[in-house]
Amino acid sequence: MKIVPIKEGNFSASKTKDFTLLTEENFDVVKGIKMSIQPFLIITENDFILLDTGIGWKNETGKTVISEIFERENITRHQVTKVLLSHLHKDHIDGIITNTENGYEATFPNAEIYIQKRELDFAMQNKGNHSFDFDILEKFIQLPNIVWMNDNHGQINEEISFEVAGGHTPFMQVFWIRENGETAFYGADDLPQESYLKYHVAYKSDFDGKKASELRQKWEKEAIENHWKVLLYHDLDKAIVEF
Repeated sequence: MKIVPIKEGNFSASKTKDFTLLTEENFDVVKGIKMSIQPFLIITENDFILLDTGIGWKNETGKTVISEIFERENITRHQVTKVLLSHLHKDHIDGIITNTENGYEATFPNAEIYIQKRELDFAMQNKGNHSFDFDILEKFIQLPNIVWMNDNHGQINEEISFEVAGGHTPFMQVFWIRENGETAFYGADDLPQESYLKYHVAYKSDFDGKKASELRQKWEKEAIENHWKVLLYHDLDKAIVEF
């Protein structure tokens, strides 16, 4: 498999979940939680798999960072066959649709989009929560190519398995992609940065911080035993940790 980090940039997230791009000039000035936003494209023999979709961040020319990286890799958005969404917070889904002159359209029109139905129900019960972008969410769920998931764990195909882990949100799911003896693990916001492995902390920003902390310790042990490549969505400096 080939793993392509799609780093949109390092950002500061305010209390209202507004994102400011960090630069050398403002890094020490801007207040908020500092994090990267970094989806991943995994290319296997059978699929082009996108793990979460970022916020659709655009550069100075108006082109999205994702489209720039796809061009560099000689990939088009039409080649993506599966989009696996861990949860529905805005920094993980806002890149799923694109505002065009004809209105909002699917950014990856040929991809099946996998998401837990219970995660949507949780989001819709939390109107006013700044972590969700309800304008985008309500347009996105009208797309025709969504695969609504209801199981707690299982296989999407021979290569892709999932589990509803909870922790960061009640129904957040994590993914394993396995091919030719290689395993990529995506723990999303239960394991967003390498430092989360060093400090066994229950974070108040999580729905169930204690559970997320326990899961990280379990996954680290399994990663060491099975030589996983762990994908880090929010790490400022590193995309992948190999065990």
